[in-house]
Amino acid sequence: MAIVIQPYRPEHEAAVAEFNRRLRQAGEDENRVFYRSAQPRWLARTAGSLIYNEFFVAVEDGIVRGGYALKTQEFFPPDGQIRPIGYYHHPLSEGIVNKAHAIVGTLLLRDAMQRAPLLYCLGMDGYDHPLPQMLVRLGWAHCLVPFFFCIVNPSRFLRNMQTLRSSPSRKFLLDLAGYSGAGWAGSKVFQGYRALVAPRSPAVECREVASFETADVAESLQSLWEQARQTCSFTAVRNAGALRTLYPPGQTHLKLLVVRRNGSTIGWAVVGERRKDAKYGSMRVGSVVDCFALPGELFSVVRCATQMLERQRFDLILSNQSHQAWGAAFKAAGYLRGPSNFIFAASKKLAELLAPFEEVRPRMHLTRADGDGLPANF
Repeated sequence: MAIVIQPYRPEHEAAVAEFNRRLRQAGEDENRVFYRSAQPRWLARTAGSLIYNEFFVAVEDGIVRGGYALKTQEFFPPDGQIRPIGYYHHPLSEGIVNKAHAIVGTLLLRDAMQRAPLLYCLGMDGYDHPLPQMLVRLGWAHCLVPFFFCIVNPSRFLRNMQTLRSSPSRKFLLDLAGYSGAGWAGSKVFQGYRALVAPRSPAVECREVASFETADVAESLQSLWEQARQTCSFTAVRNAGALRTLYPPGQTHLKLLVVRRNGSTIGWAVVGERRKDAKYGSMRVGSVVDCFALPGELFSVVRCATQMLERQRFDLILSNQSHQAWGAAFKAAGYLRGPSNFIFAASKKLAELLAPFEEVRPRMHLTRADGDGLPANF
């Protein structure tokens, strides 16, 4: 019987559970499973919602062979005409463990492109994975989103950063630097130099808020969006309504920061702790998840976000930022640029809106918040 891709409904949940069981039995990562519930826990679609998630499953004679998620959100593209764009995420196919179902991955992507011709992918863990390789073959426009990191605790970084500890000799040298204090001293010299050359800006108030919903905060965020959106060639709409939806009250794993100068809002940031990842060892890793600011105020916002995470005693702080001005602000605040595996890819229809891509790309504003896994996986 032919494979049919359809909206994920409660009657599919038992078949999805069997699909997940087959993946685990074949040795897949226990976390690499499809959603157990047909109802999205994050951004469920409601009447009038502008940002929402939908789930779809590939069904063959009552058996689920795969699925994907599609997030719809309004974007501000180069032509200035705000329109909804789809984000294809969490695709999962039985073809990864059984070659007899290799076609499922292609069918999932084709279905998503039919439902949302203006479609993008973000993240994907690097070009050596099947999905980005498929997108490149299909002629999607693509690029790496730069990755930035700030070492707060050099000793713990040297003793835990697994990608650097690739041989016994490297482990010995890194442990020596970590325990002797040489790493700490070198880091402090570097940070001191960064502080000397960092931009000088008037004092700001960095205020943590419980919600972006209160009237005074929402009004200032709406005004900020309207003033600053022209600094971006392409960005998700980050007005007051969008922020209320993306960051509702009660998400205790995230901190919402509003940055003000002389009573006026100049920017905001969302920060939090990254999920555990073996490559970071036992380090506590923080992240600047999302941010927005008036022109000329980016550094102040990055500095406030960084200081908040430093006060929480994180060992390492990470962020992905596509906009070249934000990248410059992170470097000015003491961040280093590292190798990125965070890919942005745009369907052919979306790429037409972003043409010429190489000219539009430096001013695209994409962060971890636009990628897969929120609210917990950033």
